[in-house]
Amino acid sequence: MPDTLVTGATGLLGATLTRALVTRGADVRIFRRPTSPLHLLGDAVDAVEHAEGDITDPLAVRDAMRGIRRVYHGAALIRFGGQADRQALRAVNVQGTAHVVNAALAEGIDRLAHVSSMAALGRPVHGDGLVDESHPWTRAAQRSVYAVSKRDSELEVHRGIAEGLDAVIVNPALIFGPGRSGENTQRMVEAVREERVPAVPPGGTNVVDVRDVADGLIRAMHLGPTGARFFLGSENLSFQEIFDTLAEAFGAARAQRQAPALLVRGAAAVAEGVATLTGTRPLLSREQARSATTMVRYSNRKARTQLECTFRPFSETARWLAERLG
Repeated sequence: MPDTLVTGATGLLGATLTRALVTRGADVRIFRRPTSPLHLLGDAVDAVEHAEGDITDPLAVRDAMRGIRRVYHGAALIRFGGQADRQALRAVNVQGTAHVVNAALAEGIDRLAHVSSMAALGRPVHGDGLVDESHPWTRAAQRSVYAVSKRDSELEVHRGIAEGLDAVIVNPALIFGPGRSGENTQRMVEAVREERVPAVPPGGTNVVDVRDVADGLIRAMHLGPTGARFFLGSENLSFQEIFDTLAEAFGAARAQRQAPALLVRGAAAVAEGVATLTGTRPLLSREQARSATTMVRYSNRKARTQLECTFRPFSETARWLAERLG
């Protein structure tokens, strides 16, 4: 009988986590939609029990959690299309998490590990300071709809803790790993490999290997104090450094030009205008443009000291991607 549930198990992080749990001898049940592609699970697909349903269905979530002791909640929607995505993001990220918390309380599970995002962390008063888990959150105008949804998902977890749930939270950086084509950071990797990067935005962020996030999640489940949150990230890099490192690993030509911030943000405004007129999602949203043209630096000290996490340098992750994807 499985005693561990993983939601979002067919995505890059969820599949990596599921394979790691199976390798460690855990009895795992995954909660997935009937139409979810399963190839990222690899051999683990036949080593786990499958519970089908949608995170927006509270009854399906409750059924999946019966008999479970530990829950890794990774199911989430990642979109940066602005207000057009608000309803979908709240339905999955906020209400979906509320369903998980409610089911966990009702079923009396031992512990929940919730996957949030670095987008849900606060910001330092001075723009050049290091972001960590302690910075207070403010709903400033520049915070994306996605960031707000992930922050509110954490509030659902804390609501559960107030009602007696034992839970811990992790906030991963920008995750890299061999995922599905055209999704998330895989789009960046494929663009570099195929030399389709005409110019690089001037901002930067923190990056992390998906294997290190999966390991950090397991460590948080077993070692993290109730209510604690842990940023899981490796290196603070400019987008120029990220793209250059990937290009070197793949033996591809480096992008030689940097796109001016004003040009990126102007292009996003135009793209959103076109999307509004055509009823489509923008190719580049203003939220994405703000992120791409801003440098934000993070500290992983808490995860390293309290969970004893280790993080691979991005150059190692890039070489691994090149070996896997060619």
